[in-house]
Amino acid sequence: MKKLLLIAVAALGTYTASAQMTVEGVTVEKSLTVDGKELILNGAGLREKFVFDLYVGGLYTTAKTTNGAALLSSDQPMAITLDIVSKLVTQENMVEAITEGFEDSVSSAERKKLQPKIDKFIGFFNEEIVNGNEFQISYVPGKGTMAHKNGKLLGTIEGKDFATGLFGIWLGNKPADKDLKKGMLGL
Repeated sequence: MKKLLLIAVAALGTYTASAQMTVEGVTVEKSLTVDGKELILNGAGLREKFVFDLYVGGLYTTAKTTNGAALLSSDQPMAITLDIVSKLVTQENMVEAITEGFEDSVSSAERKKLQPKIDKFIGFFNEEIVNGNEFQISYVPGKGTMAHKNGKLLGTIEGKDFATGLFGIWLGNKPADKDLKKGMLGL
């Protein structure tokens, strides 16, 4: 009887480990496909500022990792999803957050070098952002960083250097939200 119970518990644990996650009412899928490559959910969490819930972020990688620095330095496909859960997230706030995020993610010399790419990326956010919007930011080696809003491609930025800086906003040494970083890294 004990063996049967242990097998049942093990099977349930295996099922829940591979199932979708729900964070603040947002279903975070267990995988997604980017440029024909399946990525698995590494982890997810909630982005908060002060006492306000802003968005649910999910990190997708080719293999699970808890090491943000190693992931940033690697040249492998990865993606982040941002599901907006607040009307406080506006186009203006998104542009400001990206600008501030790069200030914390890369050195001032690197930021100066990346500024044309940063400006191009910010230009992708020229439409209204509302509660319920979903953004997907994906990096594909040799292709670049693609931004999607609600499934529609907004544009692509070439270069691993830009991807490292952008993903560093969430996974770098000075992340936008330490708890969200921990959630994305499954810590």
